[in-house]
Amino acid sequence: MSRAAVLAGIGACLPPRLVTNAELAARLDSSDEWVRSRTGIAQRYVADSSVRTSDLAVGAGSRALKSSGHPHVDAVVVATTTPDRPCPATAPTVAGKLGLGHAAAFDVSAVCSGFLYGLASAAGLIAGGIAERVLVIGAETFSRLLNPADRSTSVIFGDGAGAAVLRAGSSTEEGALGPFDLGSDGDGVDLITVPAGGPPPEGGWPVPVPDDYYFTMQGKRVFWLAVQRMGQSAQTVLDRAGWRVDEVDHLVAHQANHRITRRLADEIGLPSERAVSNIAEVGNTAAASIPLALVHAHAAGTLRPGDRVLLTAFGGGLTWGATTLIWPAVDPS
Repeated sequence: MSRAAVLAGIGACLPPRLVTNAELAARLDSSDEWVRSRTGIAQRYVADSSVRTSDLAVGAGSRALKSSGHPHVDAVVVATTTPDRPCPATAPTVAGKLGLGHAAAFDVSAVCSGFLYGLASAAGLIAGGIAERVLVIGAETFSRLLNPADRSTSVIFGDGAGAAVLRAGSSTEEGALGPFDLGSDGDGVDLITVPAGGPPPEGGWPVPVPDDYYFTMQGKRVFWLAVQRMGQSAQTVLDRAGWRVDEVDHLVAHQANHRITRRLADEIGLPSERAVSNIAEVGNTAAASIPLALVHAHAAGTLRPGDRVLLTAFGGGLTWGATTLIWPAVDPS
């Protein structure tokens, strides 16, 4: 039996401030119906200025550690688009606040695919014998990247964090992560982006354009690319795992838009009712969306031990990925 990464605990953390569609509609010349019909979102949570991404990550991570029944890990991987600082990484701060001593800690930046990339990184550490237990966290304060006057983006995103503890185990166990498929396409770098930021290019910055510091997305193009790439990636891991589509109990895709999720389910031939969705309650939380969806579905009793689960995501970069697992008996955090 081969050594594998096995899901041992999960946890989530949302900031306290709830923002409804009605609150946003009042300043965006929009309406609750307009937002719901286009995105499926009814509300989202937004961190205030005193809350850092690391704070949300610590909240989710502590709950995942408690859920796993073990207080220590050998490594911490934080997937985020919104680190506390450009330098250093956020993961060492999180590890320190969680009391994890000198555990290895690093960030992964793959936008909405970040949690899957983090899982793959953790699985590699475990498979290679570098770590016995790894904490993977997707955490975002994405609201800080948004132009408050842009209704095409400001109604979509929310803040939050979700986490999973992986432990070394057997590939035949419930909870063992299956095969991974990861991909990218740098030709699409400008489809999902914050145009300005980072170190200045040679010769310095041109005259600053304030809007370049806000998140932008070419929604229509992204819609179809997301469906196509997630569908292809999902089929790849199903083939590698030896699963038929009709054997999948639950699809947990990045919570980008309810129409994308439905179209993706149709693309891979899965009934739409098997697609897990919590976007109505939390919005698009980027790298945090898949772990938050897993935590919420587990708490609701949707995910049960023995269920076959397909995970897939698409994000800026462009990046995408997928993996499989059979849901284990997990202690609620």
